[in-house]
Amino acid sequence: MRIPLIAGNWKMNGSLALIEDFGNAFSRTSFLSNAIDIAVIPPFLYLANADEAFEGTPVQIGAQTLYGEASGAFTGAVSASMLKEFGVHYVLVGHSERRTLFKEDDAAILAQARAAIDEGIVPILCVGETLEERDENRFDDVVLGQLDAVMKGLSEEQRRQLVVAYEPVWAIGTGRTATPEQAQEVHASLRARLRHYDENLADNMRLLYGGSMKPANAQELLSQADIDGGLIGGASLKPDDFIAICHAAG
Repeated sequence: MRIPLIAGNWKMNGSLALIEDFGNAFSRTSFLSNAIDIAVIPPFLYLANADEAFEGTPVQIGAQTLYGEASGAFTGAVSASMLKEFGVHYVLVGHSERRTLFKEDDAAILAQARAAIDEGIVPILCVGETLEERDENRFDDVVLGQLDAVMKGLSEEQRRQLVVAYEPVWAIGTGRTATPEQAQEVHASLRARLRHYDENLADNMRLLYGGSMKPANAQELLSQADIDGGLIGGASLKPDDFIAICHAAG
């Protein structure tokens, strides 16, 4: 059985005060530890504070990116071993904003995934197509291609460490909305592609939905057969909203 994962990506948002608010909110909230996994993914600067604030709660911390090398003259970069020292359990790789704004390509994303796995950190591989790519019916080329680029570069054992998150970039800030049925269709396609590698892997890999999940739509999205959790953006900055989504998953 796949345990749902709700991961909140703060992007370049947050503050020490927000970390404290979340810590207090989760300390007052009880979850069955084996019913749901929860992660908060703040900017690098707040990782130590988050680790301390979430102590004694079921919340694990994640990082928003990493560099694919272990160490060296890479000014501004952060390695997997550094993240590990701060208690990081998850790390995003291939987020659409990293692909577009920071020009990270498939080779860089594969290196990041390998580096994370080597340190025992779970990579959350983000895949998704733009509005233009969707309108051109290029889902197979783009989204499944992004998945294959990493899967083909990993060993059978390494693949088992992955979580995959589908981000419908075409439905973010465009005025178009992905329905639960559309989200499920893509997740089913992703799981079908995973079966090309390993039946057991396909049955057990968690697939998250990253398209503006919020309290109002979380239950319907999470009830879909192949959606195993959410990568939450805006709602992850509001403790009450984020906890409501966690409750919907648990």
